[in-house]
Amino acid sequence: MGEYSKIYQSWKSEPLKFWAEAAQAIDWYKPWKKVQGELDGLERWYIGAQCNTSYNCLDRHVAGGRAEQTALIYDSPVTGKKRQYSYAELLKEVETFAAVLEQSDVKKGDRVILYMPMIPEAAIAMLACSRIGAIHSVVFGGFASPELATRIDDCRPNLIIAASCGIEPNRIVEYKPLLDHAIELAEHKVEKCIIYQREEHVVALNEGIDFDWQLLVDDAKDAGRKAEPVPLLATDSLYILYTSGTTGTPKGVVRDNGGHMVALHWSMKAIYNIDAGDVFWAASDVGWVVGHSYIVYGPLLAGATTIMYEGKPVGTPDAGVFWRVIEEYGVKTFFTAPTAFRAIKKEDPEGKLIADYDLSKLNALYLAGERADPATIKWAEQQLKIPVIDHWWQTETGWAMVCNPLGIEKLPIKYGSPTKPIPGYDIVILDDEGEKVEAGVTGNVLIKRPLPPGCLPTLWQADTVFRQKYFENFDGYYETSDAGFIDDDGYLFIMARTDDIINVAGHRLSTGAMEEVLSAHNDVAECAVIGITDKLKGQMPIGLIILNNGVTKDHAVIEGECKQMMRDEIGPVAAYKTSIVVERLPKTRSGKILRATMRKIADGEDYKMPATIDDPEILTEITDRFKHVGLI
Repeated sequence: MGEYSKIYQSWKSEPLKFWAEAAQAIDWYKPWKKVQGELDGLERWYIGAQCNTSYNCLDRHVAGGRAEQTALIYDSPVTGKKRQYSYAELLKEVETFAAVLEQSDVKKGDRVILYMPMIPEAAIAMLACSRIGAIHSVVFGGFASPELATRIDDCRPNLIIAASCGIEPNRIVEYKPLLDHAIELAEHKVEKCIIYQREEHVVALNEGIDFDWQLLVDDAKDAGRKAEPVPLLATDSLYILYTSGTTGTPKGVVRDNGGHMVALHWSMKAIYNIDAGDVFWAASDVGWVVGHSYIVYGPLLAGATTIMYEGKPVGTPDAGVFWRVIEEYGVKTFFTAPTAFRAIKKEDPEGKLIADYDLSKLNALYLAGERADPATIKWAEQQLKIPVIDHWWQTETGWAMVCNPLGIEKLPIKYGSPTKPIPGYDIVILDDEGEKVEAGVTGNVLIKRPLPPGCLPTLWQADTVFRQKYFENFDGYYETSDAGFIDDDGYLFIMARTDDIINVAGHRLSTGAMEEVLSAHNDVAECAVIGITDKLKGQMPIGLIILNNGVTKDHAVIEGECKQMMRDEIGPVAAYKTSIVVERLPKTRSGKILRATMRKIADGEDYKMPATIDDPEILTEITDRFKHVGLI
């Protein structure tokens, strides 16, 4: 039995003992009365314990000899600015801004919305909130006013912290007009905002409502004001993060203090093989769960160095910028979305830019956020000569459910699989009637209750909705809303969201399996398969493909080759006939392809502009392309 199997079995046989031992890595003001149990009708961890997340991220490392170690690196190719904070420097900024919050009448349990770009002040504000027990809710900077307003009305913040702008490679995104309009739209009236003025775009402040971040911080420093960490219950809420759904009331995923710290600290070593002092880089955004877990909290809990990068994988200035950052800061483990690597592969298919950089300190690449197709993983492996690890998790879980845990044992890689369940997750595949299916058969991917530490205990102010959404359909299990199968070796394969399974003449087919086939074509940089309505067969699959730079082959020839590959790999049952070459695919800002929206366009259905869309103009391009080929 290998090390992974031993540890997984040790959790399964004595789960409470396992998580009690993992919790020893965290500093507690007061121990728990129960490791796990029910509290107010909800499953909770470390009941009765007291702790503070900001203290565990900063104070204890300063006291423990890491005061001068770099905690946070800020690198912004869009502004040309770089800055590094030691643990002592970051603590000073956090305890000062926490005092600013206290002076602004923010107290334990109050909510604070953060509307910020990828700048150090976003992390400072998050850690300052956690220091005094305020519950932060980060809304992606530049989010549309109506969507921001719905979040204001749902969490009812006492204060909003925003920057004057965000900066894209070719434009300034003005946050202040969006913020002002959101406050105007919201029924809950926010009476105070703290605005961080970026020198690239300084804005006028509303008198009596808006206050300048830097002036408040300077006043606090001059007066010597600092906020000490407040002891909080492990079950007190740390943050609310709204999922990207746009229909009805937004779903605010709640994260607690105790279980969240234990899970993230454990994951940094077990999953990512990161020790204190190592450099870890998650190229994501603080507006998403990856940014919460693995830009801010996880690396700092572990005493590592984390990188906050304000830029893109390509265009800032080229497809070699990731390699520049990895070389410059000695990154050991790198985590990004598959879509970022597809963009790099499209711009530099032969990986020529990689040769310009020394990547000798890079030990592993982790991918998550969108299904990592085998072609992308193989390309990255060939170019980087390191393990490329797909892993699967959700906003709701806050950390990986299934992964190849390099810090425990490197398991054999199976392309298309994020590998095996991590301790804490007992995963089963059931059919729609709740019956277990055989190995290799696709069904609903479910997790046996109770969920481990770090997972959401509920939705904000919506316990009933929480139970209905995640637990109503399958008694005793958390419903992931993903479809997939487990093979004979215990490897999980996620094939699609359950909404993306298409029905062709009674055959349930996975869009993920079809996308694997298309992405294997040498000329295809990226692809998406959607099921469109067909009078005869119910649904028919069509593929949208983006070609690598420099491809000169006739598009009709490539489309014919894709059709034949699909017939060879999936079979005639797929009824795959149509591939459409497109310039771009519509995505959320976190890199998820908006398949459902494209399907609605193809079927002529009304659709709402997704709040999280990165570039709305792409939907117009897709509509025009569908019209051009006679699809609509």
